[in-house]
Amino acid sequence: MDANSNTAEIVASNVPVTLRKHEKFRPRFLSSARDLIVYLPPGYAEAAQQRFPVLYMQDGQNLFDPNTSFVPGMYWRMGETANQLIVEGAIQPLIIVGIYNSKQRIREYTPTRDKKQGGGGADRYARSLMEDIKPFIESQYRALPGAENTGLGGSSLGGLFTIYLGLTAPGVFGKLAALSPSVWWNQRSILDIVARSSGQWRPRVWLDSGTQEGEHTVEDARFLRDALISKGWKPESDLHYEETEGGQHNEAAWAQRIGPCLQFLFPRPA
Repeated sequence: MDANSNTAEIVASNVPVTLRKHEKFRPRFLSSARDLIVYLPPGYAEAAQQRFPVLYMQDGQNLFDPNTSFVPGMYWRMGETANQLIVEGAIQPLIIVGIYNSKQRIREYTPTRDKKQGGGGADRYARSLMEDIKPFIESQYRALPGAENTGLGGSSLGGLFTIYLGLTAPGVFGKLAALSPSVWWNQRSILDIVARSSGQWRPRVWLDSGTQEGEHTVEDARFLRDALISKGWKPESDLHYEETEGGQHNEAAWAQRIGPCLQFLFPRPA
């Protein structure tokens, strides 16, 4: 589980975005190493005794750096957005961990195997996240313990993985950010997974979709919303569902929605 680390800053809105990168981290249960990029909130270095909630995000190369993103120049601007909301007092200061994807992205993010597209390796990836990556982060950074201070998030297949792991690992992740989740995967098998869940463990969930993401995207997101409600989630209490008119399936669209998502999941304590 060794990794090389370095620190960089991106200056935006007069507040530096502090990022620390751990390169070639080697999880025990995955076949390939991957980079981790860690966002630290403003004031982290000065608040030596303070601990912070942590949000673990999939597709980490798309979050903070326009040069590493899937579409060069189009990224989530997550560091700039989090900085602004923290400085404004709109959200809790938090640590955000971006886990880079790999060539096995489809396999690692999907909980069931599709006859045509394969996949179904989410359990192994989840084990590495919970037993390797999460303990490593907690050993290196001042993370608050407990599910109520630990979030999981992603978009597309990363959003699918988020819902899957969030529901099947009770007591680990208390906040889920599922942006444009791939509900369609393997004949909407995630709906069966939700239906089989006990409903006794209900993390706080942000769920969204855009109206220009594909023919069935909004319909699928509504199915997932309704499945969660049927298991006890309460809209605007522990579930926020949003449809963005004209929203597309790309980093630019998710960049527009990550701010409200953070505000719902990590609101500033009253």
